[in-house]
Amino acid sequence: MKEENEDNRMEDVNVENTENTTSEEQQNTEEQQNTEEQTQESDASDALIRELNDKYVRLYSEYDNYRKRTNKEKIELIANANASLLGDILPTLDDFERAIANNENTDDVTVLKEGFTLIYNKFKAVLENKGLKQMTAKGEKFDSEIHEAIANIPAPEESLVGCVVDDVTKGYYLNDKVIRHAKVVVGQ
Repeated sequence: MKEENEDNRMEDVNVENTENTTSEEQQNTEEQQNTEEQTQESDASDALIRELNDKYVRLYSEYDNYRKRTNKEKIELIANANASLLGDILPTLDDFERAIANNENTDDVTVLKEGFTLIYNKFKAVLENKGLKQMTAKGEKFDSEIHEAIANIPAPEESLVGCVVDDVTKGYYLNDKVIRHAKVVVGQ
């Protein structure tokens, strides 16, 4: 009987070992499945990170190229801004050259005055077409925003106190913006 009990115990131990082995195998299988799932999730998140990083790098490069292109365009625009004005002034320069050449042979002063007046009017018209406008300062109330006082003198009339008596250098607007202040004498 002892032998039978021992045999039964051995069988029980074998059954328990088999059950333990089966249970360990199941746990190992579950762990492997969990590890595989985690690896798949990790691979998916790595792929997502790579994709988002690639998009970021491309977007940054695109913005950097845009910034460089617009800076280059601004520099070109500034460099060529005066081309139109200079193109319009060149005929006036040609007129001055012709006048100088003709003045060598002319003794008539009235013809010279008339020629220079024509060239002046042509030059002034070109500048006015580009938006240049001359200030009228004489007789106006002194305004430090558009006038620069270079001297104060006693006012010749009571009405000229605080007003511009004389403009030494004329002031100019370009499209209603002061580009040169009028240098004036103010009455005190």
